[in-house]
Formats: sequence, C-alpha cells, structure tokens
Amino acid sequence: MSTDTPKAAIVTGASSGIGLAIAELLGEEGYGLTLAARRPDKLEAAADGLRAKGFDVQHVAGALQEEDAVRSVVGAHRERYGRLDVLINNAGVGVGANVADIQTKHLDMQLGVNLRSTVLFYREAVGLLRAAAAARGTALVVNTSSITGKHGEPWLSVYAATKAAIVNWTESMHKELGQEGIRSTALCPAFVDTPMTDFVKESVAAEAMITPQDIAESVRFLLRLSPNCAIPEIQFLRPGETV
Repeated sequence: MSTDTPKAAIVTGASSGIGLAIAELLGEEGYGLTLAARRPDKLEAAADGLRAKGFDVQHVAGALQEEDAVRSVVGAHRERYGRLDVLINNAGVGVGANVADIQTKHLDMQLGVNLRSTVLFYREAVGLLRAAAAARGTALVVNTSSITGKHGEPWLSVYAATKAAIVNWTESMHKELGQEGIRSTALCPAFVDTPMTDFVKESVAAEAMITPQDIAESVRFLLRLSPNCAIPEIQFLRPGETV
C-alpha cells in the first residue's frame, strides 16, 4: 500500500477520450490513479503516457460489466492506495440500431457496460468512499451520462435509455449517500470529440464538438466545491443547442 499518496481515484473507461482526459486532470491535481478499461493494449498505452508525465498510475484491464472485474479493480486500488476519494464511472459503449434490428448481444453489452458497471462500482467501492468522506468531509463520484439521457433518440434508443438510467441512478445516490458526504454528479454532454462519435463526424465536424478537456474541467470544478455544495447533474451543449 502506498503511504505517500494523499488522495486517490479510480477512473473507468480511461484508455481514451473523456476518461483519459479526466485521469490526466486528476494526475495534475495530485491523485494516485487506478485506470480501468476493457482493452489491455490501449489501457497500458494510456497508463504509460500518464506515467511519463510523472503521475502515480496503475492499470487493471477487464470487462467492467462483470462482477469479478469490478472487484479486481477496486481490490487492486485498495491494495495500492488504501483510500478512494474520487470514483469516475466513465466506461461506456454505444451501438446504434432501429428497434427491429436491435441485437440482443448489443442490448446486453450496453446495459452491462453503461449501467450495470456503474452500480457494481458503487457497491464495491462505497466502503472506501465512506472512509474518505469521514476523514475529509467529502468524497466524489462522477458518472458519465449523455445529453441523450435527457431525451430519447431514434437509432440510439438503447444507449439513450441506459444514459437516462445513469441520471436517475445518480439522483438516487445523491439522496442515499449525500448526507454521509459522498457527492454524486452525472455529466450529460452532447457530442464530444472522441472515437465514440466518429459515426457522426460527417455531419458534425470534430472541431465543432465539445472537447474531452471541457468535460474534464468540470471535474476540477467539482473538486473545488465546499463540502456544503453538491451538484447532481451538469449538461454540456454546443452554443445555440437546446435539450
């Protein structure tokens, strides 16, 4: 167990995009980091890049919708750092299809990665979060939702439904754990320039999209809040957009 890291965080879906941007920000803020994602090669490359910047990083690859994988991530984090001040539930996947064409494996994948994983990470990490909140007065959980979680979308219907569930789950955790000092926030961005939005870049240029760093900066803002302030949801829109 590390004894010289004053604060520590878990970031899921950390191999690229929003998760990697948040991990880098947390490293800048002095957090020891456990990164988790599905693909070992991409995750190792991301972790190596952060280590090259001088950050304290370990990485654990796994299918994060699976109970054993979640337990492995939290267990490795506990073993190395012994504390958890920030949990970033960012792992997500989207597979578009019209309703008549939805494949069961894609339905289960989105339910598992986008929703089940988040619930499991709360369950497995809540003891560490409670300890951090008791010691420091606050702990933070950030759940990546989507602006589609605020309204239905054709073709992205399953993805939108899982992201709406994340908004609702976050509200529930805000009410259930907030009095103990564990704050929960759902991030609801419109199109962000990541590999996940490549499918739409013919109609929405990458340079016109929200950046992963925009989303990461919201985490810095949340970390700066006093223990007396909680923000259950943040929406990110491009100028002129409406929900």
